[in-house]
Amino acid sequence: MATTEVEVVSPTKVLFEGGAEMVVTRSVDGEIAFLADHVALLAALDICVTRIVAPGGAETRIAIAGGLVEVRDNKVSILAADAALADDIDLDAARAELQEAEQRQPDPSDPAAVAAAATAIRRAQVRLEAAGSGGSGAGGSAH
Repeated sequence: MATTEVEVVSPTKVLFEGGAEMVVTRSVDGEIAFLADHVALLAALDICVTRIVAPGGAETRIAIAGGLVEVRDNKVSILAADAALADDIDLDAARAELQEAEQRQPDPSDPAAVAAAATAIRRAQVRLEAAGSGGSGAGGSAH
């Protein structure tokens, strides 16, 4: 199968560089998959698990907390606001983060506080999902 070059970077490091048969991520408009020679695209990323499928089928999972994805000239570039490789996620810390986020009680009359609380919950769920532990609620299933 044909491949595309992939680069995933956060503000602090390069998380992935290499070839892939497919990249699956979630933009703010929904889930999207990129194969070799995908048309040019620039999109805002949602909080999600990004899956990079290497030639031969090995999969790299990365928890992404928003950012941008650009596809151009057979290259997928992900600029993540914050990200972690699945293998680098401490499951106990991620579970504690989720529990703490779920226990926060934002002022319901403050839409920004309610949104921040929901974002913290989703971020923790995605970290658990990326690491293969699932998550509760809307976290989805591990792939």
